Amino acid sequence: MMPVAIGGELSPENVLAATRKGIFPWYDEPGQPMWYCPEERCVFFVNDFKPSKSLQQAARKFKWKLTFDTAFALVMQNCAGNGREGETWILPEMIDTYCKIHEMGFAHSVEVWNEDQLVGGLYGISMGSIFCGESMFSIEPNTSKFALWQLIEHVKKMGFYCVDAQVPNPHLMSLGASIITKNHYLKILAEALQSPSFVGKNFSGLDTITL
Repeated sequence: MMPVAIGGELSPENVLAATRKGIFPWYDEPGQPMWYCPEERCVFFVNDFKPSKSLQQAARKFKWKLTFDTAFALVMQNCAGNGREGETWILPEMIDTYCKIHEMGFAHSVEVWNEDQLVGGLYGISMGSIFCGESMFSIEPNTSKFALWQLIEHVKKMGFYCVDAQVPNPHLMSLGASIITKNHYLKILAEALQSPSFVGKNFSGLDTITL
């Protein structure tokens, strides 16, 4: 995957402007953001997503509590620690920038709790009627899948068409993601940006959701 740009300032304004063009930042090394708009895009079409029976059974068994936007920085920190040591692209400057975007009301997190312990979640940017997912993590099995499932159910009710997952990998594909071309994604994005954006620090409109 080749970057469309290298360097520049990782400011909230630049990240939001890039998101509107289908571009997202990654880091290969500190101080050098790389900006990507891949030829193949990984997305979840909300009407096609079906949680597995095992995930539904796990949700009933463990009775996880789900929240939105209650621990954004902590979700990012856990996502940063999700890979092998030294391999994360979620560097401190990335966390700082996205926390500022969260304060602006465009970046949101989904948290999964086992009692008072954060055990899974994800974060991303919502613009118009599209949610652009950035990363997810699990401390307990199935918790990131549960976060994704509940996010998709929520944005479906809001009239969203899809959730952008950026780059395909076997894990995302096993959850029901689709691969589309860049041009197809940019068309979806342009249409989604015609809708008003949700701007605020409580993406759900509810404090908690418990199954």
